Amino acid sequence: MDTLILSRMQFGANISFHILFPTISIALGWVLLFYKLRFNATQDRKWMDAYMFWVKVFALSFALGVVSGITMSFQFGTNWPGFMEKVGNIAGPLLAYEVLTAFFLEAVFLGIMLFGARKVPPWVHTLATFLVAFGTTMSAFWIIVLNSWMHTPTGYELRDGVVHATDWWAIIFNPTMPYRLVHMLLASGLTVAFLIIGVSAFRRLIGDKTAGVASTLRSGFILAAVLIPIQIFAGDMHGLNTLEHQPQKIAAMEGNWETGPNKPLLLFAVPDQTARTNHYEIAVPNMASIILTHKTDGIVPGLNDFVAADGTVLHPPVAPVFYAFRVMIGTGVAMLLMSWLGVILLWRSGVDRFPKPVLYGAVAMTFSGWLATLAGWYTTEIGRQPWLVTGVLSTKEAVADVPAGMVLSTLITYLAIYAVLLVSYILVIFYLARKATKGDTRPDDPRIAMPNLVPAE
Repeated sequence: MDTLILSRMQFGANISFHILFPTISIALGWVLLFYKLRFNATQDRKWMDAYMFWVKVFALSFALGVVSGITMSFQFGTNWPGFMEKVGNIAGPLLAYEVLTAFFLEAVFLGIMLFGARKVPPWVHTLATFLVAFGTTMSAFWIIVLNSWMHTPTGYELRDGVVHATDWWAIIFNPTMPYRLVHMLLASGLTVAFLIIGVSAFRRLIGDKTAGVASTLRSGFILAAVLIPIQIFAGDMHGLNTLEHQPQKIAAMEGNWETGPNKPLLLFAVPDQTARTNHYEIAVPNMASIILTHKTDGIVPGLNDFVAADGTVLHPPVAPVFYAFRVMIGTGVAMLLMSWLGVILLWRSGVDRFPKPVLYGAVAMTFSGWLATLAGWYTTEIGRQPWLVTGVLSTKEAVADVPAGMVLSTLITYLAIYAVLLVSYILVIFYLARKATKGDTRPDDPRIAMPNLVPAE
C-alpha cells in the first residue's frame, strides 16, 4: 500500500471515530431540552431524573467529539496539504464559522447544564440547554456546508490554480447541502432515539422500574417511529438530488454498469470491477428505475459511461459503495420494524408489561444508529472518488509526500487508541446505567437532593 491509500485509510479511521460522537450530541441536546421543558411544565421529577442522567452521556460524547475533531483537523496539514493550498480560501472560513458560532456555545454553556442546576435560576438553566442544542446544530450546519461544497462546488473561481470565493451564498447553499443537512440531522435523531431506547431497555432488564426510565423508553420509541418515515422520504429526495449532480455515485450504489431503462433493484450481488459485471445477483425487476425516476422505464446511469477513452476510471470503487449503501438501508429497515413494534406494544400493554424479548432486541440495537450513519457516510464519501473536491481537486493531488511507513505507524497508533476509547465509552454508558439503577439517581433515593430548579416561595 502506498502513501495515498494509507492516508485515505487514516483519515477514514479518524472521521469514522469522530462522527460517532457529534451524531449523538447533535440530537441529544434537543432531547435534553425536551426533558427540561417537560419538567418545567409539570414539575414531575421523572423528567429531571432523565435530564440528569442523559446530560452525563451528552458531556461524555461532547468531550470525545472535541478531542477526535482536533486530531482530525491536524491531518489537513500532515496528510493532505494540497487540500488547504487549493481550497483553503473556502474551507478555512467555513471551519472558522463552525468554531465561532457553534463550538463556543457548546463549550461555554455545557458547564451550566452540568453543574448549574442548583446555582442559577431555572430559566437560565433552560436557556443554557437551548443554546447548547442550538450550537450542536450550527456545528453540523457548517460542517455539512463544507462537505457538500466539496461534492458540488459552486460560487468560486480559479486564480493561478487556487480557488477563490465569488459568491458565499452559492457556496453555503450549494445544490446538495439542504438534502445532506436534513438527512444528517434525521440520522442523528434516530441514533439518539435508539441509544435512549437501548439504554432504557437495559435499565428495565436489570430492575429499574422508575417512572423516569419508563418515560425515556416511551419517548425513545415514539421519536424513532416518527423520524424513520421522514428519513425514508428525505433519503429518497437526497437520492434524486444525487442522481442529478453525481450520477456516477448512483451507478455505483445500484451496481449498474450499462445506462438504460427498466433497471432492476439489486438486493444482493458481487460487483466485479475488473470484468465490469456483477455475480450472484438477486434483483427486483424495474425497481431501481421506479425508485430513482418514479417510472418503470426511467433511465438509470451506468458505470461504463464514466470511463475515459484511455481507460481511466472516473467513477468510485464499486464494491464499497454498493455494500455500504445496502448496510445503511438494511439497518434502516430494522429500525423501522423495531420502532413501530415498540410503539404498538406500548400502546397495547404499556411499559410495565413490555415483553422481555423485545427489550433484549432493543438493547442489541442500542448503537444501530452508528452503523447506519457510518454506512451512509462511506457511501457518500467513497462515492465522491476519485475527487476530493469534485472537478477541482483529485485525492491524489492533495496527499502529502511522506513515507508510507510513517503513515502506517500513525494509522496503527490511531486505531489502537480509538479502539480503547470506543470500548471505554460504551462501558461507561452502561456503567452509568447500572449506577443509576442501583439508586444513585432514583426519585425515592434520600441521598440525592432534588436540584433547586423551582424558585423558593
